[in-house]
Amino acid sequence: MSPRPRSFDLNHALDAAMATFWDKGYAGTSAQDLVDSTGLGRGSLYNTFNSKRGLFEAALQRYDSEWTSRLVSLLEEGDGPARDRIRTVLMSVVDEETAESPEHRGCLVVNTAMEMAGQDPEITEHVRNTFTRMQTALRVSIEQGQRDGSMARNQEPQALAVYLLNSMYGLRVLGKVSDRATLTSLVDQILPPAP
Repeated sequence: MSPRPRSFDLNHALDAAMATFWDKGYAGTSAQDLVDSTGLGRGSLYNTFNSKRGLFEAALQRYDSEWTSRLVSLLEEGDGPARDRIRTVLMSVVDEETAESPEHRGCLVVNTAMEMAGQDPEITEHVRNTFTRMQTALRVSIEQGQRDGSMARNQEPQALAVYLLNSMYGLRVLGKVSDRATLTSLVDQILPPAP
């Protein structure tokens, strides 16, 4: 006997669950919170995702496919010199963190790293993979910038990529308590001046 087809929008449910985990953290999110936010019964949630942990992993993958992929695309597919594309990514973080919203949630992956990395090997690996993906895209952009003349050639691309990655996620954290002018000033300090 084949299983009954799903009668709900999986991406909608994942977006709702992702927002709940983002607001409350993994430990702070109850099964009832997930029922309330997704509008699904516990049976539907557990039949689809097996557990709260399974839903959390799916929400992290959804975040990666939506948020991280968008930033990587800005680096890989944006117009203009590579340095301008890197600045666009940094400023998009500023835009997100200073949007007129009562929530200053930061980055779901950074929040997860702070809460769970080092304690949960699978979640730690997921966080590491997300960071590595972003770091690689930054390194490739830096190398392009060194070729197109928009980035100084005297800096080692891998080391600079790690620095920019650290700075980008630092903007996420500071965005919880800082205003736009402060974060924009930091971007001006973070990104090396054009040669």
